Amino acid sequence: MDILHLIDRLEELFNDSRPIPFTHNVVVDEDRMLDLIDQMRVAIPDEVKKAQQLLAQRDRIMAQAQEAANRTVQLARDKSEELVARDPIVQAAQTRAEQIIQQSTMETEVTKREADEFVLVTLTRLETELQRLLNQVQNGIQTLQPQQLQDFGNPAKQQE
Repeated sequence: MDILHLIDRLEELFNDSRPIPFTHNVVVDEDRMLDLIDQMRVAIPDEVKKAQQLLAQRDRIMAQAQEAANRTVQLARDKSEELVARDPIVQAAQTRAEQIIQQSTMETEVTKREADEFVLVTLTRLETELQRLLNQVQNGIQTLQPQQLQDFGNPAKQQE
């Protein structure tokens, strides 16, 4: 299940909760809250797996780009050596080989930069969502803990 959907459901649970008069506290359906927390525990590792897959994909793209660059460089060298045999064309061949090498290097760098940017954006989004989720859970815990302490400290509440 999508972590963002679970966060929306958690927010909906909070909004559907009954407020306690004269306080900033609410009464939350414990079963629904625990169910959502369990679902989040399952969903978060999936999001982390997706991020790991993105990193693996980036590495695969980088390896492919490096392989393509190496092939291009080797082709340029082969072509260059072939052209060296033809003396009048040697300078033009060397110039073209250098251009091919520069172009391959630039293409490799661009591919690497784009892959890094893609992974960084994805991981940043995941981090933001996880932080937002953690803040909401911490706020829920902080909201419920003072109420429980009041209930335990009040003898009239204990007798009920």
